[in-house]
Amino acid sequence: MNARLNQQEKRISAVVFLLACACMGAFAQQQDSTQIANPSKEEGNRNVMLNAASANGPREIQIGLPSADVNVLENGIPVTYATNPHSVNSLWRADASLSHVGLLKISETAITTGNIGYAVNSFTQLGEKGFNGTLNYKSNHFGMQEFSLNLNGSMGKDWFYSGSIYQDFDPGTFKIKSTPFQDRTQIYKFALTKRYNQNRGELTAMYHYSNSHPVYMYATQSAPFVYVGDGSVREFGDFSLGTTSYLPVDNEMIYRDMRTGELKKTSLYDAVQNKGSEFTLMNNYTWDNGLNWKAIMKYDHSTGSCVYQTPMSLDKNEAGINYMYEDADGGMKPYTGEYVQSRMSCLNRGFIDSFMFTTELSRSVGNSTWRLGVNEWYYDIDYSSATTMYDQSVPTDGGYPVRLYNADYQTYADRTYGENGYYYDFNKNASEYYKGHENKLAVYFTHDWNITDKFNLYYGARLEYQALRGDNAAVLNADGNYVGRFSNYYLGATAPDGTQIAPTPFSYDWLNYALTASATYKLNKEFGFTGDFTYITQHPKLENFAPATLPNTDKISVPLGRAGIYFNNSWLSLTSLFSYISKTNNNSTLNLQHKTAAGQTEIMAAPLTYDIQTLGWTTDVVAHPFKGFDLHFLFTYQKPTYKKYETSVEFSDGYVGKINATGNIVAEIPQVIVEIDPSYMITKDLKIWTSFRYFSKTYANINDAYYFNGRWETFGGLNWQVNKQLSLGCTVVNFLNQTGAKGSIAGAELVTKDEASKYAGTVMAGSYIRPFTVEFSASLKF
Repeated sequence: MNARLNQQEKRISAVVFLLACACMGAFAQQQDSTQIANPSKEEGNRNVMLNAASANGPREIQIGLPSADVNVLENGIPVTYATNPHSVNSLWRADASLSHVGLLKISETAITTGNIGYAVNSFTQLGEKGFNGTLNYKSNHFGMQEFSLNLNGSMGKDWFYSGSIYQDFDPGTFKIKSTPFQDRTQIYKFALTKRYNQNRGELTAMYHYSNSHPVYMYATQSAPFVYVGDGSVREFGDFSLGTTSYLPVDNEMIYRDMRTGELKKTSLYDAVQNKGSEFTLMNNYTWDNGLNWKAIMKYDHSTGSCVYQTPMSLDKNEAGINYMYEDADGGMKPYTGEYVQSRMSCLNRGFIDSFMFTTELSRSVGNSTWRLGVNEWYYDIDYSSATTMYDQSVPTDGGYPVRLYNADYQTYADRTYGENGYYYDFNKNASEYYKGHENKLAVYFTHDWNITDKFNLYYGARLEYQALRGDNAAVLNADGNYVGRFSNYYLGATAPDGTQIAPTPFSYDWLNYALTASATYKLNKEFGFTGDFTYITQHPKLENFAPATLPNTDKISVPLGRAGIYFNNSWLSLTSLFSYISKTNNNSTLNLQHKTAAGQTEIMAAPLTYDIQTLGWTTDVVAHPFKGFDLHFLFTYQKPTYKKYETSVEFSDGYVGKINATGNIVAEIPQVIVEIDPSYMITKDLKIWTSFRYFSKTYANINDAYYFNGRWETFGGLNWQVNKQLSLGCTVVNFLNQTGAKGSIAGAELVTKDEASKYAGTVMAGSYIRPFTVEFSASLKF
């Protein structure tokens, strides 16, 4: 997998995608049981609407495992089958087109999708009687403009319509010269509904079109800083974290096509374009005896893209490398800056056709509800990821970096572009290719049973058949070893050992299953015991066949168990749980860096399979101590550790880079998380609220050599319900104006604990927390 995606795979999280807008923040603060479509399937008291990572991106809800892929459902099926290369945020937003957004329980996600983790549960706003409309607007002091409009109503006997438009113009928190916006997204939906047989049935046809350029998601979230050595960082020169661009001024990228070997030229904005057309049919019917039948069928024809501009090595500008750059007048000048940043561009693109069908029968009988469902999901993709390296300046004055010219790179680029000397190592590092299809056919069953007034039992099972067919570029040489990527790699190229690179077919058939059970016992009307257990088995997905080696195809098993107590009275609700979760046979690829004897930084891909185990304790409290005041408090302690995490790779100068992280705390994940969310109703229409989140010390590389100190993320806002039609909001993100780095440090995987101290005071590159931002929102209903 490409470098940035690998960093995300190391995270211990199930990513939940919800828009971080002020009006939705208000929704999260005052949501109650009447707003939940089906409380037994969803979980409350999780304020996931506010995001300190970006204005439009995801917040992560951590459960102790690498991110699952199905994160957002709309009308009961995944928004996108695979988030690489078609990300959720490129075709779904929590906007006016939705009638409901909730958080699906882990057990419900496992049974209905075959994945582990939380998932967003959303439903499209369909037509209702009369004429109805919702207009949402959002802006911030950096110049973002976001509009969302839904119009729906009736058009004849039992016929209804609903149409929605979403427009986002987001320049980000700093200007980048290469593109006008860091996010430019358009989404259009139209639904036609027929209600029949005295409203027992509802048939809907829907069309969805999206066109998105989410540059910010993978290209702009990095910056240089000075790693002090005690877990803190300080700003490098005049470079301000979060408000200064670290991308070169020019917008172009040259790459070698993985399929044809041609050198091609594109821009960052064009390379990250996502386009999709979806056609959906939904039917819902309830018989007189209470039996309910739901069916939904969706066909998706789309182009998914994401571009990673991953910082790799950040080195001193040493003698012997004659870097030059083009000045404003078009002339070439020697580069005399102190540092040089190398970057790897990963241009991921897939041409996708998918078909998803889900149908369910359910019925409530007495004190229990049963459900029987079927999934038929088919996913076809032609995918490649071309990689190219370039070097850039590291300005200390807060100015824009420039791409650097090196005459030694001339042999790597086509002179017809006039850019020879800027790009090198085409497809050498993390290039990917696969073409094929994946099919999942599953049947599932759940039963929610109130055995007595004090004892509730919920259980379910899923049986899934998974089939993979396709080609990739995991090629064996004459000695039976995999041919790694090399400079100018493509289908049809000849490796240094003489092996011809050609598509390699693969074919697999597997059975997966999931089991879940939860029980709640009420000792009295206020106190009780609760516990749940979920066990799921999986096998590699189609995207796991992208690297230069085949993945480990052994069964992946994920057990999750939780047990604890709850206490409820008129003003306090408390739940405290101990948990255990683990996952075997995680497939990943690390891009390891080493400076050769010649002074050149070399990057090699190292595949590996590893296990993860996490122990945790969570306490969740919701209190209403006096009229108008609400308080939500969440405390989590977790200790996620690597198991069997070992890999190595040999570089061109004979150096063997080894990693043995078995027993280490997993990188990027805090062991202690605290959330404090107080709110107060000043009047019946005016609400003030804040949200404080504390994340303890996190390690910034796999060897636990680098670390970042704990940090606070803060939000605050004021929401005013002017009248029944109009609501206004103001939200301040990071109102304590904290700055700093987070995540992992680029190029640091091979650094050990013993070596860490010598890097104190070194300039490094990594990601950062979202800067101080003031957001304004308005919602008009008519």
